[in-house]
This record gives sequence, structure tokens and C-alpha cells, in this order.
Amino acid sequence: MLSASVLLLAEWQYRDFYRSLPQQVKRDVDAMRQGEADPTEEAGRLATIYSQYWRSDPLFGERWSLVIGLVICLPVGLLMGFRISRAVTRPLASIAEAANSIALGDLSVRAKAGSERGELAEMVRDFNRMTDALQALEGERRHTAAALSHELRTPLSVLTARLHALRDGVIDPGPAEFTRLIGEVNHLSRLVEDMHTLALAESRKLSIKPADVALADLAREVLDTFEERAQAFGIELKLLVHDAVIAHGDRDRLRQVLSNLLDNALRHARGATTVQVEVARDGGHAVLSVADDGAGLPERVRRHPFDRFQGSGTTGGSSGLGLSIVQALVSLQGGTVQAEAVEPHGARFVVRLPGGFQQA
Repeated sequence: MLSASVLLLAEWQYRDFYRSLPQQVKRDVDAMRQGEADPTEEAGRLATIYSQYWRSDPLFGERWSLVIGLVICLPVGLLMGFRISRAVTRPLASIAEAANSIALGDLSVRAKAGSERGELAEMVRDFNRMTDALQALEGERRHTAAALSHELRTPLSVLTARLHALRDGVIDPGPAEFTRLIGEVNHLSRLVEDMHTLALAESRKLSIKPADVALADLAREVLDTFEERAQAFGIELKLLVHDAVIAHGDRDRLRQVLSNLLDNALRHARGATTVQVEVARDGGHAVLSVADDGAGLPERVRRHPFDRFQGSGTTGGSSGLGLSIVQALVSLQGGTVQAEAVEPHGARFVVRLPGGFQQA
């Protein structure tokens, strides 16, 4: 724009110079412009004309260039600078406003990138992803607090009512009554212990002592401890060893993982007749699975099988944290766990652990 203004100014200056020339000189200039003059004489004649008739201020062009720059280029520059600054500050202002709302406890707000692209838009997306994670954690915290209060309320209410009845002589203080009270206390103890274990595992402060563990041997030991209980439920326990593999993990924690999966199957596999434990190798992983032929996972559990207090309160003695602890312990040892449906009916939990080499 500045260059165009200078060219227009030069054209205006030339026209003013041309109008000041005598008529004869104008005719000479016109002839040279139209190519009618001798080219060899043209340069000398033009130099003579300019030296004789040009009376312009030497600083005329510079002054007008400065004026044009101030009048035209400065406002344009300010406008462009304002637009660029707005493009930078709008996403930042949106993030700041959202951060203030989040600090006040409103986790539903999100920053807006608008039509911006590039790094600023990516920063807004990262901020919103962080807010999504915070909102999910807050939702889980509230759900856990509500579920935990519910889980604690039931045994405490039973204990309070039964103890008042014992004090008032309404019921006899016999062995059966004390056994029932001890059962409620044990349920409370297990709930507190499971919450403590889960908290340590999720904060990665749980003691883990990795070693080589023969999964088939471990599975046999755990199944032996569940045999009597399975018979009481009318369920047959089976062990299928495809490969005698070694897993790398903490033996006690792996025992807890398998125990929780078997406990979950016996408690919640409605109509099941068989619970089968399989040990296999898949590439560089040792695979441990627990499957049942029951009715399968309910729809609400199938969507989030490892959430806390799934199905709790429906089966006596369960803390509702077993599968959450399984996921936390497996993850802490570098493995993964997933739930899947079994055709035609039933459920399977598959644990993949580091290791997977053949047992000698």
C-alpha cells in the first residue's frame, strides 16, 4: 500500500512538472514519449529539460511518504495488530474464565477455541481434556462416597438394632446371635481393608515384590481353597492349563487377583454350574482367565465392570470393591484385565501379565 501511494505521488509530481513547462518544451517531451525523437539525442535533451525546469523540493518525496505512512499505514497496522492480539488473547481469556469457574467448584464449564487453529486451539483442547478428567474424578469421588455410606449404613444398622435388642432382653444372647454379629463386623472390616488396599494401589504405594510365578501352580492352590465353598453353591471348579507359563509379578498380589475373580464368579454368576480357570501363553504375556456359564454380566456392569461398588449390597459379605482391586493390582504389575461375554451365556475375565515364557 505504501509503494502504491509513493507511485501515485510520483505521478502527481510529474504531472505538476509537465504543466509548468513551456508549450514548445511540452511538444519536445511528447515527441520523446511517443518515440518520434532521435534516441541518441533524447537522453541529452531530457537532462537539459529537467535541469532547467525542475524546481521540486529535494525532501518532497520523503515528506509525503512519511505523511502517507502515518495516515494510511499506521491505522492499518494498528487494526491488524488488534486482530492478531485478539486472536491470541481470546483463547487465553476463555481458559482464564473457565479456570476461575473450576476454582469455584463448577466443573461443567469448558474453554472455547472459537475459530482459532494451531497451537492455541490445541492448548484449549488440552485444557478441556484435563477438565473432563477432573469432572470424571469428581463424579467418581461423589459416587464412591455415596456408595460407601450406603455400604457402611447396612451393617451398622444391623449391629445397632441387634445390640439394643440384646441389651433389652428381646433376643437371647446365644452363639448363633454372636456369630451373626461377628459376621457383620467382619463385613465392615473387609470393606475398610479393601478400601485401604485400593487406595494404596491407585496411588502406587502398595508394596509389590516382583518374582517369577508359576501360574498353573498358583491357580491350583487358590482353587483348592475355594473347592468347599463352590460345592455349597453347586458349582464345579475346573482348571485348564494350555501352557505351563511363568508370569513376572508379586505372588501374593496375584493370589489376591485370582481369589477376587473367583469370589466374584461364585457370588454373582446366577445359574452357573461351572467356573473354569485357564492358564495360557499369548506372545510375550502370561494369560490367566476366569470364566463362568452363568447369566452373564448385567448391562450396567458390562459397560463399566471395574467401577467401584458394582452390584454391591446384593450379595452378603461382598464389599463391592473386588473387581476394582483386581484392575488396580494388575495395572500395578504392568498387566491388563478385561471383561468379555461368553457365548451362549456367561462372562470371562482375562488377565494378561508380563512374562509368558515356558515353565521348565
